[in-house]
Amino acid sequence: MLRKWPLELIIWSGAILMLSISYPRTLNHFTFCPIENLGFSWCPGCGLGRSISYFLHGEFKLSLQHHWFGIPALCILIFRIVQLFKKFALNLMSTNKFYYGKRSAH
Repeated sequence: MLRKWPLELIIWSGAILMLSISYPRTLNHFTFCPIENLGFSWCPGCGLGRSISYFLHGEFKLSLQHHWFGIPALCILIFRIVQLFKKFALNLMSTNKFYYGKRSAH
């Protein structure tokens, strides 16, 4: 059943889950940013993940301070997750594997 789930849905849902679990104020906070991991000090997206994480932890001022696009990006990701899940659910129902909660005889 897992292999039928859309990969994009799994990735975006997992990313939001990780950002909601992690807290950027901890010491030695790990970053997924490849540019920062390569040692560059500036990146146009730097702070975006921290901004989303702060927003998910209810720290709205810190969220806006780290990146102004964090809140809109989270809204876009949630919208995309809902789209993908609806598409997946409709596809699952259209395969006739389930019919009104009962398995079909096929």
